Amino acid sequence: MGAGFSLDIADGMSPMTYEFAIFDFDGTLADTAEGFMAASNIAATRFGFRQLSLEEFKGLRAMSSREIIAHMRVPMWKLPRIATFMRQEMAAQAPSTRLFPGVSDMLTGLKAAGIGIAVVSSNGEAAIRTALGETATAVDLFECGATLFGKAQHFKRVVRFAGIDPLHVLAIGDEARDIEAARKARISAGAVGWGYADPAFLRSLGPDRFFDRMDEILPAFRAAKG
Repeated sequence: MGAGFSLDIADGMSPMTYEFAIFDFDGTLADTAEGFMAASNIAATRFGFRQLSLEEFKGLRAMSSREIIAHMRVPMWKLPRIATFMRQEMAAQAPSTRLFPGVSDMLTGLKAAGIGIAVVSSNGEAAIRTALGETATAVDLFECGATLFGKAQHFKRVVRFAGIDPLHVLAIGDEARDIEAARKARISAGAVGWGYADPAFLRSLGPDRFFDRMDEILPAFRAAKG
């Protein structure tokens, strides 16, 4: 979809041309950290794992998802039920969910530039559409309800939908598991510095592209135009 634009992935390397953008939602497009922490502590009481203070949550930012699960003593066999509960809690918060500044302009700008857009998230589609509001019309595909370690399969479905070489798809997220899933799906991995995970930790994982600011995303996709 779209003509595709060039994106420099590292100094001294040939630019990669991307034609499709996949976005995570929580922590990437929407500032849901406070609500997620509250929902997590409610789930902890209900499903029998550790409740965490704000300072403890901050300490999780430099951990992988598996390390976080171990730290919080989450029973693995309860993960599907916990995920369902968390989606319900986040859906209740959707009307008051705040997008990060610049998200609407960035998404509509990508759409206008001919770049395909998908949202892949463990959150529910209805909740995401509510939070995005009118900007939801810029999204070509919603792949929602992904399991904690199941994003790669959703990424592969997006690639089939787009009908392009996986290397021309850039998945942008804010957690280690987003990078891991992109690699499993053999697509390019992008990371942002304003979400749940610590920026230095994400950089250490070697994503193909790292964004410090929201306004860097659109110019990156448009870099080779003209």
